[in-house]
Amino acid sequence: MISTLLVANRGEIACRIFRTCRALGIATVAVYSDADADALHVREADTAVRLPGAAPADTYLRGDLVVRAARTAGADAVHPGYGFLSENAGFARAVQDAGLVWVGPPVKAIEMMASKTRAKELMAAAGVPLLAPVDPAQATADDLPLLLKAAAGGGGRGMRVVRELAALSGEMAAATAEAASAFGDGEVFAEPYVERGRHVEVQIMADAHGTVWALGTRDCSLQRRHQKVIEEAPAPGLDDALRTRLHDAATAAARAVGYRGAGTVEFLVAADGRPYFLEMNTRLQVEHPVTEAVFGLDLVALQLSVAEGEPLPATPPDPHGHAVEARLYAEDPARDWQPQTGALLTLDVPDEPGLRLDTGYTGGDTIGIHYDPMLAKVIAHAPTRAQAVRLLARALERARIHGPVTNRELLVRSLRHPDFTDARPDTGFYDRHLDALTRTPDDNADRHLAALAAAAAHAARHPDAIGTSRFGGWRNLPSQPQTRRYRSEPDGAEHEITYRTTRSGAIDAPGARILTATPGHVTVEADDGVTHRFRLTTHHDRVHVDGATGSYTFTALPRFTDPTERTEPGSLLAPMPGTVVRLADGLAPGAAVRAGQPLIWLEAMKMEHRILAPATGTLTALHAAPGLQVEVGALLAVVQDAQEEPTP
Repeated sequence: MISTLLVANRGEIACRIFRTCRALGIATVAVYSDADADALHVREADTAVRLPGAAPADTYLRGDLVVRAARTAGADAVHPGYGFLSENAGFARAVQDAGLVWVGPPVKAIEMMASKTRAKELMAAAGVPLLAPVDPAQATADDLPLLLKAAAGGGGRGMRVVRELAALSGEMAAATAEAASAFGDGEVFAEPYVERGRHVEVQIMADAHGTVWALGTRDCSLQRRHQKVIEEAPAPGLDDALRTRLHDAATAAARAVGYRGAGTVEFLVAADGRPYFLEMNTRLQVEHPVTEAVFGLDLVALQLSVAEGEPLPATPPDPHGHAVEARLYAEDPARDWQPQTGALLTLDVPDEPGLRLDTGYTGGDTIGIHYDPMLAKVIAHAPTRAQAVRLLARALERARIHGPVTNRELLVRSLRHPDFTDARPDTGFYDRHLDALTRTPDDNADRHLAALAAAAAHAARHPDAIGTSRFGGWRNLPSQPQTRRYRSEPDGAEHEITYRTTRSGAIDAPGARILTATPGHVTVEADDGVTHRFRLTTHHDRVHVDGATGSYTFTALPRFTDPTERTEPGSLLAPMPGTVVRLADGLAPGAAVRAGQPLIWLEAMKMEHRILAPATGTLTALHAAPGLQVEVGALLAVVQDAQEEPTP
C-alpha cells in the first residue's frame, strides 16, 4: 500500500493528483523550482522539496534530483503526471532502482513506445492501421502535403506541415533543430498530412493480471500549433463499426507492449472514415477529465490501485452523457498565440452542477516565463453533447479572469461556431477560422457600454470631480460634460466616453445612461430599454469590467496622446520575455533581408516564436544572440526599409 506519494511535476496536474491522494488518505510530496516557490501545488502538498534553479532542464527534468527528493521526504511512490519525465524510461527505471513504487507503465513499454518510428513498427506487426512513411530524400510533389514529426517528441514540438517541395529541406532542418533542443533527439520522420482529419484517441487502463479496458473515445481535433485546445468524450459522429475498430486497435496496441496503468492510443481519422495510428502516450493525458466524467471514474485512483498490484474489474462501468473540456491559456490568439506573463489577479470560474475546474493557479499568483502557459482546464458534463457545450461556453463567458490576456473569448466563440456545434471538428479548424474568431466585431455596442461603466466607476471613486456624493449617489445638480479615454485590451481600440450628470440624478451619455454606480458595481440602461449590470475591479490604471455577455479590460489613457511615445521604424521588439534560441543563417548587421523572413527564434513557455522582418531592406543593428534572455519589449534588431533613405 502506498503511504506517501511524490508527484514529479508541477501546476495543474500536481494539484489534481494531490486531490485524489487526499481522498485516499495518501500523504503528498511536491517538488518545486525556485520560480515555483509560492506555486499552488507547493501550497497544497503536505511536504515540498526544492529543486534549485528555474529552467526545466535544471529542475523538473533532473530525474536524479527528483529521486533524491523522494527518498529525502520519505515517499514510497512517485507519480510523473504528464510532460517532463512522464515518458522517460530512464527516470522510471531510476525510481524503481531506488526501491520506490513507479505509478506508471512498465519501463519496457515506455521504451518500446518512446520512438514514434519504433512504435509504428510494433503497431504494424499487431495489425494496427498506419499511414505509410515517406522518405524525405525521395519525396516528390505527388507526396505533398507532408507532416514532419519529431520521433521522440510530443506537444507539437518539432512538427511542420510542408506544402511546397522547395520548402522541404528548410523545414526538415528547422524541425530537426527544434526536436534536438526540446527532446535531446533530432530524429525527424515524414508521413502524409491528412487534410481536415480528426484527432481521435482511446483511453486505455490495464492491470498486471491481463485485463485491458478501452474507455471510449475522445475527440481532440481543435488544436493550435498541433497542441490541443478543446477535447470531448465520446468523439461525436463515429459509427459503431469505427468505434469498435478503434477500441480493438487500442487494446491490441496495449497488449503488444505488455501495458499496465493509464495510457492513450491516438489515431488520425481521415475524412473518409479510415483510422490511422499516430502514437501511444504512456502516461495520463491532459484531457483525461472528460473520460472520468463520462465513465464516473477517477483515473488517478485507478493508477494508484494498479501500481499497488490490485486487479481491475473484468469490465469498466457503462458511459453516461457527454463531456467537453477547454484549456484556458495565458496567450493572445490574435498575435500568433503569444504566451502572456504577469500577475493573475483574479481567476473565478462559476461553480455549478456539471462543471469542474482543474487548475494550478489562484488569484494573486504570478504566471512566469519558464513553463507552459495553461492556466486551467474547465470541464462540463451533461446528458447530451449540445447541453455540455452550452454549459461550458456559458461558464467561460461568466468567468472572471483578470491579468494577462487569455484565450477565453476564443474558446467561447469556438464552442459556439457551427463547425463545432454541428459535430464537424477537424484539425484544420483554426487554420480556416482563426481570423474570424479573433476579429473584433464592428458593432462595439457592448464594449462601449462596458467602457461607460468604467467611466462611471471612476466617477464614483472620485465624486468631487463631477458633483457626486461620496457615497456614489448622484447630486440633483447639473455638471459640465466629462470625458474619459480608454484603450481596450488586447485589441488596442480606443474609446472616448463623454457623459454628464442631469437634474434627475442620473448620468447621461450618448446611447445610454447610468442608473447606479459604485466603484465595484455599475448599472447601465441602454436607449433600447435593456438594463446591463457590470462588476468592476480596478488595478492601477486598468479596469476589468465583467458583464452578463462578456468581460472587458480597459487601460485608462491621458486626455491627450504623448507624441514622444513612438518606436523607431523597423525595430524588432521581443513580444514576450524569453530566450533567444537561434538566428537566421548569416544574420549580421549589413545583411539583406526580405519582408516576412524569419530572423530570430525566441523560446518562451515551451514554445518557439519567430521574429519576422517587417520589411525588405537591410539589417542595420542586431542585439540578439543565442542564449540571450530578454524581457518583453527588448530591442532585438533594426531593419531599414529598402525604400527609406539611409540615415546620415
